Amino acid sequence: MSAPSRLDLGPRTPLSGLQRVAGVLGYFTTVWRRTWQSTVFSRFVTPIFFLAAMGLGVGQLVDATSGGVGGIPYLQFVVPGMVMASVMQWAASESTWPVMTLIKWNQMYAAMLATPLGVIDVLVGHWVMITAGLVWGAGVFTLIAALLGGVASWWAWLVLPIAALMGLAFVAPLFALAAIAESDEKFTTVFRLVVTPLMLFSGTFFPIEQLPSVLQWIAKVTPLWHGTELARPAFLGDPWRDGWLTHVAVLTAYVLGFGVLAYRRLNRRLVT
Repeated sequence: MSAPSRLDLGPRTPLSGLQRVAGVLGYFTTVWRRTWQSTVFSRFVTPIFFLAAMGLGVGQLVDATSGGVGGIPYLQFVVPGMVMASVMQWAASESTWPVMTLIKWNQMYAAMLATPLGVIDVLVGHWVMITAGLVWGAGVFTLIAALLGGVASWWAWLVLPIAALMGLAFVAPLFALAAIAESDEKFTTVFRLVVTPLMLFSGTFFPIEQLPSVLQWIAKVTPLWHGTELARPAFLGDPWRDGWLTHVAVLTAYVLGFGVLAYRRLNRRLVT
């Protein structure tokens, strides 16, 4: 005997957690289908131009004068960092103004919570959608980089789970910030004082050993450095280099710690 349909008259079986998250994903997937064209340039064209300028243009100068970085051609050195830096920028873009829109401007989060959905369902569903976009973007960027000679090993495809984990390490704290923000002024500050400096001083374009010791320690507590330190060995064919488990642990701690904070702040703002 088949299970009763939820469209039948009478009491309905409560939605499972997976069904509730799937409902949130359905909303965001519908929005993405209508707006995906707007992300093509920022997600792919701009990074490609940046890769051509830094990886091929500057790379030729570095290779000619110093033989690359530690014997590695500069293009192959810089590609993993650029992929991770792009993931960071995409994660920040998706976790600031769009979240404030859903909380305050169009109040879609409140509309979702007027249904059987809970805060955790909304949070997980939105994070899954953001993560899918980050993984997709990192995969395409890696493929294009491979075509330009910037990838040395098939292990580079480990960038997909690395991008997911590192991206969430930025998503979680930024959601926690967006949950208490009353205006978008804080987001501009985040991009100016956090996102851009991290891209420049977290091992993206040169080893952090060239920085003063204080800046090295600052870089080592940031998600971008840990993500880059995971991605670069994978791109070069040595993904299990000493320390990889520490990088994974730090990124996981970011996700779990700030994820709990984001949940509590959203629950406080939208429910209690």
